[in-house]
Amino acid sequence: MLKLEQRLGGRRRLFWVGIGLATLVVGLWVALRPGSRAPSAPPPLPVVAAPAVTSTMPVIYTALGTVTPLASVTVRTQISGQLVAAGFTEGQEVKAGDFLVQIDPRPYQAALDQAEGQLARDQAQLAGARVDLARYAILIKQDSIAKQTYDDQAATVRQLEGTVKLDQAAVETARVNLSYCHIVAPIAGRVGLRQVDPGNYVTPSDTNGLVVLNQMRPISVLFALPEDDLEAVLKGSRGGAKLPVSAYDRTGVAKLADGTLESIDNTINTSTGTFQLRAVFANANESLFPNQFVNVQITVDVLKNIIVIPSAAIQRGAPGTFVYVVNKDDTVTARPVTLGPSAAESVAVIKGLQAGESVVVDGADKLKEGAKVALRPAPAVGAAASPSAPGRTPMPPAKTAPAHQ
Repeated sequence: MLKLEQRLGGRRRLFWVGIGLATLVVGLWVALRPGSRAPSAPPPLPVVAAPAVTSTMPVIYTALGTVTPLASVTVRTQISGQLVAAGFTEGQEVKAGDFLVQIDPRPYQAALDQAEGQLARDQAQLAGARVDLARYAILIKQDSIAKQTYDDQAATVRQLEGTVKLDQAAVETARVNLSYCHIVAPIAGRVGLRQVDPGNYVTPSDTNGLVVLNQMRPISVLFALPEDDLEAVLKGSRGGAKLPVSAYDRTGVAKLADGTLESIDNTINTSTGTFQLRAVFANANESLFPNQFVNVQITVDVLKNIIVIPSAAIQRGAPGTFVYVVNKDDTVTARPVTLGPSAAESVAVIKGLQAGESVVVDGADKLKEGAKVALRPAPAVGAAASPSAPGRTPMPPAKTAPAHQ
């Protein structure tokens, strides 16, 4: 019996030893098979960072504008007659007083001669009547004529004086009409296309006139801003200050001219909720042309000692507007920020950043809170512009102004 129990005990020990060995083998196999090792930490993500700096930032509003001459004249005839000569070339620059067109003066010269002849006749009659009146005045004192005769002569003199005045007015009218035959430029500017050729009969009722004359230097641009911007514009222009205005082409890239704000309209358009402004440009090279559409930038203020970062650093998502700040341990933190005005490729930060902090400007699309990063140098081409030397980018379609986000 004892031997049987010893044999059974030995078998049980062998059984548990076998299970232990099998467990050890399975454990080693699981530990050594491919892919069974614990995952390693992900490598740092390469990013480009730029520092937040203290700088100045202009507050700029943008708008669409139309180039409008300060003076535009449709030259019309004030008399009827045949156009006999044109003294200008289409597109020519003229000065005020330069000869433009000539209308046949002969009918009006004849009318002047007739009026002058009638005036001379009536002046002679008046002179004779005055001599007779003086003679009658002597005779009436001598009681040699009836008082009725003297009174009639005095009335005749007054009547002839009125006739002479009418004749003088007729002469002046004829002279003015004759002067209208010789039409000169009322302002300095550029002559447009000729509307009527010599040989045609022209009248004051002609719809298109003879030619259009536009002042080119200086020239103005009319543009409109939302009524919410009125206070800032008025504040910037108080005390006679001239706010700087720049005009760009349709793309908003090429600057055409620099000028100043000249005037602000006195009403707000209730249909559009905008008010109109006029900026004046010297236009020395005539880069601005009447009725040309331009993009306008008006600088209403300049913010000083404000935090500025590249616009590429701005991210938008669930936290709102934020940036990734690079920590000292090369990790990133999503930091909500409040933006101010922007210019070119830089934007002001009103709240959320301190000068000297670095923000991610390239490679932020794969980042998340606490991610490990590896800083790399900015590429030579296509790098985000430094806030201290912003580049020129196409103008945004709407105004650029301080916004609390």
